[in-house]
Amino acid sequence: MITVTGATGHLGRLVIEDLLARGVAAGDIVAAVRTPDKAGDLADRGVIVREADYTRPETLTTAFAGTDRLLLVSSDDIGLRVQQHLNAIDAAAKAGVRLVAYTSLLRADTSGMILAAEHVATEQALAESGLPHTLLRNGWYVENYTSMLSIALEHGALVRSTGQGRISGTARADYAGAAAAVLTGEGHAGAVYELAGDTAFTLTELATIVTDISGTTVTYQDLPPEQFAAMLVGVGVPDGIAKALADSDLAVKRGALYSDSTDLTRLLGRPTTTPTEVVRAALAS
Repeated sequence: MITVTGATGHLGRLVIEDLLARGVAAGDIVAAVRTPDKAGDLADRGVIVREADYTRPETLTTAFAGTDRLLLVSSDDIGLRVQQHLNAIDAAAKAGVRLVAYTSLLRADTSGMILAAEHVATEQALAESGLPHTLLRNGWYVENYTSMLSIALEHGALVRSTGQGRISGTARADYAGAAAAVLTGEGHAGAVYELAGDTAFTLTELATIVTDISGTTVTYQDLPPEQFAAMLVGVGVPDGIAKALADSDLAVKRGALYSDSTDLTRLLGRPTTTPTEVVRAALAS
């Protein structure tokens, strides 16, 4: 049995789709979700749906029962994730899970990003648990930027604080594919995979790609991080998250999200999706 947490999220759904495409029977996949009603479409296809709330350990114990391999998708509750992940790791140990794959952050142990701290703590907890595990250190999704294309096109500007830092990003589906490869493959226990796209880009270059494909001129506007954080707060982003996002942009500026690792390509067995392909798909949708 393969269990995927956060299965109604963007990444979790893509992992389940990839598992099904690889021939894993729907009845051998558990979609572990906080709100089962949101996974009705998966249940209709034969996927087993179980409640799994990181803040309620009793639901995790039930959700992980009979699980052989578990994908622990990191929580999106920034600042609260460590205890939530500890709850999941404890439940996995009690369930006798034979492999835990965890979605961490590219070079989490050296990046210095605010967002990295909770990932590092989770990685340490996995090491101390004695559970066989694999670290999937995901780089940035290009969708982190294409999700805001409508705003960029409206104002003619892509606004961040990354400077000319290069980002080794790729499509979210590529990271999902790597997770599915680990969940269905052998020999991954103990591995630390630095997952990065083959084509690195700056946001200036991404703005040019958007301009070329859309026909609307979009330029990259670089803001001081404090101003960028204040802008985010002004549109309703909580202060702590705004500061973490601005810090992430500073990390990009100093090269923390650039990598020449080929781990992702090797796991996929193909080149990663280019930023141009992601932008084209976003504009077509």
